[in-house]
Amino acid sequence: MSFINDNFMLKGKAARKLYAMVKDLPIIDYHCHLSPKQIAENYQFRNAFDLFLGGDHYKWRQMRTAGVDEEYITGGADEYAKFREFAKTLPKLIGNPLYHWTHLELKRYFGIDETLNEESCERIWNKCNELLAKPEFRAQSLIRRSNVEVICTTDDPADTLEYHAQLKDFETKILPTFRPDKAVEIGKETFLPYMKSIGIDSYEALVAWIKERIAYFNSFGCRLSDHALEYVPYSEGDPKAAFEKKLAGEELTKCEIDAFKCAILKACAEEYTKLGWTMQLHIGALRNNNRRMYDKLGPDTGFDSINDLCIAEDLGAFMNMLEYAECLPRTILYTLNPKDNYVLGTMLGCFQGSGIAGKIQFGSGWWFNDQRDGMEAQMQALANLGMLSAFVGMLTDSRSFVSYPRHEYFRRILCNLIGKWVDEGEYPADYKALEKIVTGIAYYNAKAYFQF
Repeated sequence: MSFINDNFMLKGKAARKLYAMVKDLPIIDYHCHLSPKQIAENYQFRNAFDLFLGGDHYKWRQMRTAGVDEEYITGGADEYAKFREFAKTLPKLIGNPLYHWTHLELKRYFGIDETLNEESCERIWNKCNELLAKPEFRAQSLIRRSNVEVICTTDDPADTLEYHAQLKDFETKILPTFRPDKAVEIGKETFLPYMKSIGIDSYEALVAWIKERIAYFNSFGCRLSDHALEYVPYSEGDPKAAFEKKLAGEELTKCEIDAFKCAILKACAEEYTKLGWTMQLHIGALRNNNRRMYDKLGPDTGFDSINDLCIAEDLGAFMNMLEYAECLPRTILYTLNPKDNYVLGTMLGCFQGSGIAGKIQFGSGWWFNDQRDGMEAQMQALANLGMLSAFVGMLTDSRSFVSYPRHEYFRRILCNLIGKWVDEGEYPADYKALEKIVTGIAYYNAKAYFQF
């Protein structure tokens, strides 16, 4: 019998009963990195490499760890040879979520119940490629088959959103997400080229442009923004002076950088609040650690890690600034460093209110925490310190069209965690109340929170 069976990761009677309540619910993928262009053009994948490995730096990291030469990862090697190297790597990944995700994807989309390894590689490659040639395995069909109700892509403010326009009649809502990092990160080398590309030469013009772009995104149904931050900045200072100093080619101090970032984020938050958007803050990544490989391959290629900072004081000051100015929108706080689970878990309670259930959310286990232990730790911290039943649940944060079994993975972990509490007598076997909790976290909370 396949280890991916009906009771996979469900260790008790209560867990299995709860999972039956959520397994067929639609998916709301409120944060991902799918390509709107590929969706609009109904992209047909060339082969199993293109689908499973084409842009997946999670897998690339582990192939490097296994000693696979870069030629067979991001280099010019034959695509079957690359897939074969991944197949040889996979059996070594005991305890790694990639092992579970890959076999869930093979079973749910391709009906393949055998494990992927060097011996089975050619059979699985041929079976996948045979099916990928069919219309029902193109991008839009994969979304339909995944029971996805809403997808929120991640988009630069300067994007025309032309592909979203082409998808307005697609049965799954494909909505943009406002990601203004290049306009916020004044300390990075990308800032001045970005200002030049959008024709901005003053602080006032930048703020006006951001507000105009937020309105434009809103006209396409956008309900969320996203900000990737090493830390949440807070500093009092003159953002206009910092902007002018940057344009003059001078080095900025950390205080000047933070004052600018803080002011731009506040200007964004004011607009988000007016429009009822949700602001996502992804905190704690240390990106592009390997400069040689960054120069060769660029960002998002597997050379990022967890940062180790003290985030509480500035985060609290930033949230307080927005709250005091009455412009704190719905906000989701994600941490990449699990040491900060209790920082975020307690910060939430300081800023709840406005008649919105769970207005400030503790985001699901993110990136390196997107695995059983990380998800359980995040949910246990939220349950200990706040209200797990108000949680908006899982997101894919993925570039892959077959990543939706990660929602199944999350739902199984959720039901197993709560089921364990029921089986051990820590919560009554009140399945009417329990159904409301698990179906809320799996689907209904997100639908109400984001107002989809």
